[in-house]
Amino acid sequence: MNTNDLNDAATNKPTVTIGEIEAIVEILRQDYARFPQDQTYDIYAPDVYFKDPTSEFRGLERYQQTIAFIDRWFQQPQLDLHDISYKSGHDADTFDIHTEWTLSWTTPLPWSPRVTIAGWSDLVVSGGAIVSHVDGWRCSGWEVVRQHFPWRSV
Repeated sequence: MNTNDLNDAATNKPTVTIGEIEAIVEILRQDYARFPQDQTYDIYAPDVYFKDPTSEFRGLERYQQTIAFIDRWFQQPQLDLHDISYKSGHDADTFDIHTEWTLSWTTPLPWSPRVTIAGWSDLVVSGGAIVSHVDGWRCSGWEVVRQHFPWRSV
């Protein structure tokens, strides 16, 4: 058995190799650096599951619409990647990728508030594609809203 083959040979399921995971990780690094422009959508499964504190859905087209919304409605969006790691997943044919990041943007309001969210993403890779992308924030939704009104101490 090839040492890069991370599948349980008895399951006969598609394998995910270290090389494939490292290629996806490198693509994610590049995508974070130019977010939300020129994202690499072909690393996602057509029925990818997505969840964050504001929405939950399935499907690549809807995921693309979410990224397009950020690009269209927020000014100077920036996604800073702080850490990215991967490990074998719960199933023999999956990998888990974990990222730590900070998302910031300027909201198009007359006073142009700069909003910052520290967060994380947990992605699951199966069959060579991301099948699940779950984001979490290290702050509450209320804290995000308050950043839009910095003069209020509520």
